[in-house]
Amino acid sequence: MSAPRFSVVIPAYNAAGCLARAIDSVLAQTWPAHEIIVVDDGSGDATAQVAAGYQDRIRCLRQENAGVSAARNAGARAASGDWLAFLDADDWYYADRLKWHAEWIERDDGLDFLTGDYDYRRPDGSCISGSMEAHAAGQAMLAKAAGADTVLMTADELEPFVADHFGDTHTLSVPRSTFLALGGYPTGYRVCEDVFFLVKLCARSRRIGVVCRPLAAYVIHAASATRKDPLRAQFDNVRTLVDLDKSARAFPDAVRRGVRTRLGQGRLNLGYALSKAGRRGAALKAILPSLWENPGLASCRHLFSLMRG
Repeated sequence: MSAPRFSVVIPAYNAAGCLARAIDSVLAQTWPAHEIIVVDDGSGDATAQVAAGYQDRIRCLRQENAGVSAARNAGARAASGDWLAFLDADDWYYADRLKWHAEWIERDDGLDFLTGDYDYRRPDGSCISGSMEAHAAGQAMLAKAAGADTVLMTADELEPFVADHFGDTHTLSVPRSTFLALGGYPTGYRVCEDVFFLVKLCARSRRIGVVCRPLAAYVIHAASATRKDPLRAQFDNVRTLVDLDKSARAFPDAVRRGVRTRLGQGRLNLGYALSKAGRRGAALKAILPSLWENPGLASCRHLFSLMRG
């Protein structure tokens, strides 16, 4: 197979303070990117000027503010590489992020997509934890790898990954043709749009390459929209997952079960957030659909926990 050409898409909105770090991390890759596409999503700060400073080393597109999904999709449509990789402007790649995936693709042309571990980091750069170690699906893959740097995840192992995935957008590598065929990231959602696309991708995948080494840094911001207004974020999360659950009815059984588990957890998180806000009745109402859909001891325990406050 010919060497894969990676188009790296960086959506940016009012990202003047961090965009250079993201771009520099792609320029420093040991496997050079075919192209870097920055999509300025209607920024009101100096984002465009920062991007322009890189001249012909990157491509810069500008659109009216339409959200991160629309920005990623615009970059993907404009891309000329055969593989897509994504990076949010406040995160960064480690030096071998593209190399790990590119060399595997050269060895094995039967991979549907690739993902990998990453580090959660604070704004000051200090590390909180790795992603794979923090999620049950990641722990299962690490155990399967038994110390190896890479491991293959198959269709019958997708349920826990869909329910609580360890690889995020910045460690995802997907063929551009597959991305476009799936319609890209859905628009109209404030949160969880990346999960929506990832699950659709899992539903048509049989062989997924997982790199068990951290490939990138994901920065946890205390002032992010989801953390500034966690209750609204939980409402938005459940709204997205309800729509995903409707789409999942035609998906393979393992993927569909994973979506249902994720939706149940989302409703429970919303219930706890409402209970914490003193809205006990609304909290109970939030989790009742899961009780009807999945009656059992676990659902009853969650219900009694909310009733006790």
